[in-house]
Amino acid sequence: METADTPRHRPPRQATHEAPSLRTPEPSPATKDPAASDSPERCFGWLRTGRENLAAMLEAIRAARQSVRLETYIFDGGPLGLSFRQALVEACERGVRVRVLVDAVGSMALPDSFWAPLRAAGGECRWFNPGRLRRLGPRNHRKTLVVDDMIAFIGGGNIAPEYDGDGVTQGWRDLGLRIAGAPVAELAVSFDKMMKEADFRHRFFLRLPRRRTAGAGVCGDWRLLLSGPGRGHRTLKRSLVADLARARSVCIASAYFLPTWRLRRAMRRVVRQGGSVRLILAGNSDVWLAQLAGYRLYRGLLRAGIEIHEYQPQMLHTKLVIADNIVYAGSANLDTRSLSINYELLMRIESAPLASEARVIFADDLRHCRRIEAAAWRKSRGAWRKFLEGLAYYILARIDPHFARRQWRNLRGRS
Repeated sequence: METADTPRHRPPRQATHEAPSLRTPEPSPATKDPAASDSPERCFGWLRTGRENLAAMLEAIRAARQSVRLETYIFDGGPLGLSFRQALVEACERGVRVRVLVDAVGSMALPDSFWAPLRAAGGECRWFNPGRLRRLGPRNHRKTLVVDDMIAFIGGGNIAPEYDGDGVTQGWRDLGLRIAGAPVAELAVSFDKMMKEADFRHRFFLRLPRRRTAGAGVCGDWRLLLSGPGRGHRTLKRSLVADLARARSVCIASAYFLPTWRLRRAMRRVVRQGGSVRLILAGNSDVWLAQLAGYRLYRGLLRAGIEIHEYQPQMLHTKLVIADNIVYAGSANLDTRSLSINYELLMRIESAPLASEARVIFADDLRHCRRIEAAAWRKSRGAWRKFLEGLAYYILARIDPHFARRQWRNLRGRS
């Protein structure tokens, strides 16, 4: 599961899926190199499906000439993973410096020997926070690719077969962001820091607050939000609450949804002040407990006038927040793990054109959703169902953070 400390269930691979045949699709206006445009938003471009994102990443690695930094939570060793490994090995053979950072829990099914060809070619691969049970809590949930310090990719998708699809007929529904210009350097710095401290042994590193880097200019107004446990866990929440407080139109797509009380209050306030809040949540989930916990919040949100839509064709894995002309994209869900426990990365961008494109993507996803009606929802919840939803909420919103905080204190004390 992406939002817990244990490996999530992975659906069976489809027999027709062959990752080595993955090709870059014909670029649409949203996927062309953003640096080729004269618009102020030339640094950012949406990659509208998981397949589009994976293909663009693979193409960038194959074109690399100086450096490749790849950071992911899950790396699956099947055909798709082999395609990426081969591209990384070939990059090493061209003299490119290749470094890979993989979370030890998210990719626990992947043997260390998988990386032998890359290491033999001169590449470096490290596991983030490996080891004992007392260190399971904080995970590196970020997904980043930085190539030649010139182009970068962020989003929710891991390197696994379920992400290679259009999200409607095949594969999970996901979204990526291609980045050029000044923000790329900050993403490289973020990766280097996580790579350096991957063994999680240095107490000084554990105590550091997470950086919040901002910029303006040809790339518009942007901010890189880096969060983590300890002193850094409030970074994302504070930024989101502040932007929601000023918003009139809010659209959120989140695969796992268990926001804090302050975030829920901020959403309700938008509606009370005459604005609108629309949510796209998972109609089908790979983590039943997380979906059950989220159900506990539906009644209060619906009563407040917030629209809830559940995505139907495939698993929803998108992470997207649109608040007027501000968009958030990256690795974080609006749930307890992403907001308080894991290491996460979000890019906050203030750009009317980029937000407009994001709303088109959101509206297209709405066509594949089922709207939840308040009266029907209320009637469908029996006493036993409400009990299960409350129990799931208590486990994920109370027990999981409690044990994560205890593990964090142990790490700080014993590192």
